[in-house]
Amino acid sequence: MGTTSFLARARGLLRIRNQLVRECLAELLSTFLLIIITLSSAAQKITSFETKGNLITSYLAGALAVMVGVYTAGGISGAHMNPAFSFAMCLVEQFPWWKFPIFVVVQTLASFISAGAVYMLYYGMGEQDWAREPHSDAGVARLMDVLCLCPPDAIWHYSNGTLTVSGPRETASIFATYPADYVSVANGFLDQVIGTGVLMVGVMGIMDSRNKGVPKGLEPVVVALLVLSIETSMGSNCGCPLNPARDIGPRLFTYVAGWGPEVFRWVEGRG
Repeated sequence: MGTTSFLARARGLLRIRNQLVRECLAELLSTFLLIIITLSSAAQKITSFETKGNLITSYLAGALAVMVGVYTAGGISGAHMNPAFSFAMCLVEQFPWWKFPIFVVVQTLASFISAGAVYMLYYGMGEQDWAREPHSDAGVARLMDVLCLCPPDAIWHYSNGTLTVSGPRETASIFATYPADYVSVANGFLDQVIGTGVLMVGVMGIMDSRNKGVPKGLEPVVVALLVLSIETSMGSNCGCPLNPARDIGPRLFTYVAGWGPEVFRWVEGRG
């Protein structure tokens, strides 16, 4: 009885009553789950030399991550998880414009935090003695070494201790998407406009009650299938990010974590 009353009091004290704060926290959590699963699948594929993952597993992880995010926060914030979707909802007057910049900041912040979590997970949680040697002049990496929280492991082993954006052992593409060698700026822009547009139209069609309805509770599954279909049909040019927060947040993280300003530069033929 005492435990029950204590838990009830604790729930009362910890309950967040401000609706905007609740929505922002829900958006933060759902976007975090989306990006950490998506980036982790890329990290597993790349650092294992595709022995523990491939392009299909990455696409599946990204699609299923969308489903997890929607189930997590769909009833609170709508689980936008994507500034492009928030913008589209504003255009059709289903989301207030004043919330749009707030959601964009929250989604980008969640993506940045997710990138940091993946960095800690795959840059190293092992106990190898050789991994404790200093390995980078980047501030984040130096801090990990000093605290001994994150001795280098998968990414360090794969890249031979060098954080690069291009070359045969580049690791920047774990976190952000980069165009294929043959893609021009104009074609890359068009690729993302079309891919993101298909996603927005598809999601709104699924949500529209005037269309043939999806069985209640299965909407996130259908959205995940939509994302998977876009990834497997439009992913070769630019990696199919479809989500500004998914790219900007992790790209900012790679900039401060040691990959440097090259993550923001367009280099012809780099891919």
